[in-house]
Amino acid sequence: MKKICILTSVHPPFDTRIFHKQAKSLVKAGYDVSLIAQHDKNEVVNGVKIVALPKAKNRFRRVLGTWRVFKLAFKQKADVYHFHDPELIPAGLLLKFLTKGKVIYDVHEYYGELMLLKYYLPRYTRKIVAQLVKLVERFASIFFDSVIAATDDLLKNFPQCEVTVAVYNFPILAQFDTMKRNTDSDNNFNVIYVGGLTEERGISEIVQAMEYVNASKDVKLVLYGKFVPEPYENEVRRLRGFERVEYRGWVEPDVLWLRMASADIGIVCLRPVGQHTKGLPTKLFEYMAAGLPVIASNFPLWQEIVEGNNCGLTVDPLNPQEIARAVVYLIEHPGEARKMGQNGRKAVLEKYNWENESRKLIALYHKLVEVRDFSNKESRHND
Repeated sequence: MKKICILTSVHPPFDTRIFHKQAKSLVKAGYDVSLIAQHDKNEVVNGVKIVALPKAKNRFRRVLGTWRVFKLAFKQKADVYHFHDPELIPAGLLLKFLTKGKVIYDVHEYYGELMLLKYYLPRYTRKIVAQLVKLVERFASIFFDSVIAATDDLLKNFPQCEVTVAVYNFPILAQFDTMKRNTDSDNNFNVIYVGGLTEERGISEIVQAMEYVNASKDVKLVLYGKFVPEPYENEVRRLRGFERVEYRGWVEPDVLWLRMASADIGIVCLRPVGQHTKGLPTKLFEYMAAGLPVIASNFPLWQEIVEGNNCGLTVDPLNPQEIARAVVYLIEHPGEARKMGQNGRKAVLEKYNWENESRKLIALYHKLVEVRDFSNKESRHND
């Protein structure tokens, strides 16, 4: 069995993309998979060997822990090292130069542009840090064997790397196979939002929109996630629309699927800042998989998905009144809303699912391992 070592210093060990999608898919494909991540113990879960990385007390210590991640990875003597965080680029380079393993850089986001939104960085440093991150990523990618990105557009940042592939973060169909929609026609109507509760993600606007919703049903906006930074929660609670909000905090993914089943609309109205207009939020497709009609930002890429599949409405994310009108429309047109939900689920079943994406991941691994095996055979022959 070929050995795979997955590295992350940022994400939790059971991160959906890293553990539930990639690691488990690789185990299923016959690979011996280890995952280095911040955890309290070494253990084996679903065939994945979790190698515990001591939890960092703060962001600074986490970044300095790159050397510790490298040492743990080096001990694995893996055939492929697959790392997920830009702060691990030094570890990735060391593994490339000091081991015989192939190295993959998995890019989830536009990290350079993301620096422009980091509240903990002084404003005057953000542009400098953003440019530095872009330069480091591009230079380092020359030495990596492959770059995986969460979208095709992200891959444009890595023209120097010869082997690239987009592996989208679409839903796992099995998680939604047993989900049953709650279609009770009572007088309650729930709009659900799942994800980070930040200003850039348009939380203020969707809460304000609730103030303008005048409909025949009792409408509530249900928020799942954490407020970042924490003082932002107080700012949102002072908005008049918060009277129609239920804040549930963070819950386990399995619980979220059940909550989606009892919701009526999924909403994701990110502001047009940073990387948002070019990215595809996972929650959009999870709403669709759950059979919910969606209300989404009117970015061209998102319009192509939502309007192209007739699975919801797109709105100006900076206009709470327009968001409110979309909510009211779906309430007052239940037949059309139901059809939109069905269309979204059909699109996920046919196109936007992890089962399709996993094939691209496995094909890349087979290619990298076969290339290495061929080179080793050729080397032995020459000897």
